[in-house]
Amino acid sequence: MANWKGPLEKIDDTRLRIPKSYNPKMRVDGIIYADASLLADIKQDQAPEQVANVATLPGIVGQSMAMPDIHWGYGFPIGGVAAFETGEGVVSPGGVGYDINCGVRLLRTKLTKADLKLALLEKLVKAMFNNVPSGVGSKGKIRISQTEVAQVLTHGARWAVEHGYGTDDDLEYTEEHGQMAGADLSGVSSRAFERGMPQLGTLGAGNHFLEIQEVAEVFDANAARDLGISLGQITVMIHTGSRGLGYQICDDNVKTLGAVSQKYGIELVDRQLACAPIESPEGRKYFGAMVCAANYAWANRQAIAHWVREAFAQVLGMTAEQLGMSQVYDVAHNIAKFEQHMVGKERVRLCVHRKGATRSFGPGDQATPARYRHLGQPVLIPGDMGTSSYLMLGTATAERDTFGSACHGAGRVWSRTRALRETEHRNVAQELRAKGIVVMAASKEVLREEVPDSYKDVDKVVDVCQRAGIARKVARMRPLGVVKG
Repeated sequence: MANWKGPLEKIDDTRLRIPKSYNPKMRVDGIIYADASLLADIKQDQAPEQVANVATLPGIVGQSMAMPDIHWGYGFPIGGVAAFETGEGVVSPGGVGYDINCGVRLLRTKLTKADLKLALLEKLVKAMFNNVPSGVGSKGKIRISQTEVAQVLTHGARWAVEHGYGTDDDLEYTEEHGQMAGADLSGVSSRAFERGMPQLGTLGAGNHFLEIQEVAEVFDANAARDLGISLGQITVMIHTGSRGLGYQICDDNVKTLGAVSQKYGIELVDRQLACAPIESPEGRKYFGAMVCAANYAWANRQAIAHWVREAFAQVLGMTAEQLGMSQVYDVAHNIAKFEQHMVGKERVRLCVHRKGATRSFGPGDQATPARYRHLGQPVLIPGDMGTSSYLMLGTATAERDTFGSACHGAGRVWSRTRALRETEHRNVAQELRAKGIVVMAASKEVLREEVPDSYKDVDKVVDVCQRAGIARKVARMRPLGVVKG
């Protein structure tokens, strides 16, 4: 893919502007959060053009934005954030992505690095690998009928807890309590139901992972304490989404909404921006189906968290309660949501699309669990198998400048095809082992596709968010053991 040659005007050390004069069809400016160290990576594909394309959609307010982990996506860039007013604005499957509610869950433990000698770490990684089905097309241990799938799509993580997977405490520390309102089963095709039946409780492949981590650095001791985090502590991170069901819901709607856009006289500069007015029957139907997939993803991570706890209990001979395996938080990073935000001097109801972006609400917001409300919403930033992950907090600045959004990870710089080509003669598992990281994967190919070289430097991405004030660092976790699909 050719390098992007368009304008990127420097606003300050962490923001670049694509002026709306770049394309007469742009309704607002494009803003990319990045500094000079990330500029070359950002320009290497056409993701900035996608930022400009999103700015042409009806009803967009503020700016079309991208986080520092921006890279090429379907329609919207990955890392894209855009908000639309509910009168003339639109909802777009490309602004959510194919893996609806791909997200991250973080568990704390009472263990420290000193408790996990290499042999024990290897046993834990193997137990997680065996307990949680992973890989392309993997099928789960939960066998449910189409009727039960419908219940999952409506009740989300609540369904999982009621069926013995986890506790009410988990729901308290999950975005939307793991059950987003507005699910509409009428927008879910029979094929989506079929794909959802065998895959609940599965990790999948690609960049999804289970990771045993050590808290390697604490940036804010008071906030870390209130979040139950301390230096040297062992944490577990779960990164996955809505599996084949979410993919099918997106695919079905991308196909149908292309014609719908024409029906409502919406001119698309890119057919991948297929959309419908938010208040149209077709727009409401897609949104309701997207909610169903989001709820499935929360139930999926809930079941996986339960089996991760079981793996620790099996290996260590202690209960999950004795091990202190409680949940820090769970966040979505591919989702559209109706939220209230300030536009000028008015508080307005908007449909905020976050595609590869994490909600980052500041202190005091009622959507944040009461225990954390004085801090801000936890923001979880996963690394890329061999690099650090971060626990951050949302800010008032994010609410003002980015509709309460921050980055979601490092962001790819190599395609999976290029990663396979570049690593043809490398043993990625051995490379990670040399760094003290135990890894198990469903295939060697997925390790090569997800090699850390494939991603931007997550430390730089997080640093841009910190300096821009849209999230603040609390702790950095480094990987010790990884399960890849």
